[in-house]
Amino acid sequence: MNKKLVAYFSASGVTAKVAKTLATTIGADLYEIKPEQPYSRADLNWTDKKSRSSIEMNNPASRPAIAEKVSNMEDYNVIFVGFPIWWYVAPTIINTFLESYDLSGKTIIPFATSGGSGMGKTNEKLLPSCQGAALLQGKLLNGKINTEALKEWANKF
Repeated sequence: MNKKLVAYFSASGVTAKVAKTLATTIGADLYEIKPEQPYSRADLNWTDKKSRSSIEMNNPASRPAIAEKVSNMEDYNVIFVGFPIWWYVAPTIINTFLESYDLSGKTIIPFATSGGSGMGKTNEKLLPSCQGAALLQGKLLNGKINTEALKEWANKF
């Protein structure tokens, strides 16, 4: 069986919308990666070097705590992981999520939203957090989503 999960972290709601569209389009389960301590607007101010997001992204070892875990991760063999691009990579909470499970034998496909940058070094930075899994090339899903094209892409996995 090829059971799929769409797990996502969304700071502003943009990634959430894309994740919901993806899950509905491919018939996958949906899981929101929620930080144990929610981000405030001030926390997300990337122009402030002392903001929480800036501090986390400047520390590669940062692993923000997640509020709850997926209780049945062993049921999934394909996991789409969505997030906004921060500093040309995934937010470090994505590393926390990936490192919280035994991903052996699973396929991880990142997808991202971005206000202007590409995927950057996302896979390079996520690879150490995907022990035992196949981490595939991700995709930016910005703007108006063509659900047929999305379905064709996502059903390859």
